[in-house]
Amino acid sequence: QVQLVESGGGSVQAGGSLTLSCAPATDSSVCMGWFRQAPGKEREGVAHIDHNGLPTYADSVKGRFTISIDNNKNILHLQMNMLQPDDTAIYYCAAGRLACYASDHFTLIHTLYDHWGQGTQVTVSS
Repeated sequence: QVQLVESGGGSVQAGGSLTLSCAPATDSSVCMGWFRQAPGKEREGVAHIDHNGLPTYADSVKGRFTISIDNNKNILHLQMNMLQPDDTAIYYCAAGRLACYASDHFTLIHTLYDHWGQGTQVTVSS
């Protein structure tokens, strides 16, 4: 059983930045992604990264968020810039074998992921 642990959440003002981390970034049998869930809303795929380092982003975060893996430290990151109040949510990292076989925005479907972290709160004030 993979135990994923997120860190780096917090409170910032609109326009600010945060970096989320998730460990471990697991192994080559799975691919990883970030999801978020705001109160009263469904879980939303934010970003995915494949084994070649190719990222996929939700349209709502494209150009502002960057997903990456530090292979030396086995840590998954999500750099979030120009944060907006609509980005307020609990952010989860996830790992899944089936996510490696998806492409484009299909990689952001949460049912492709088997292992989830406990989540970290991000709050953006206006």
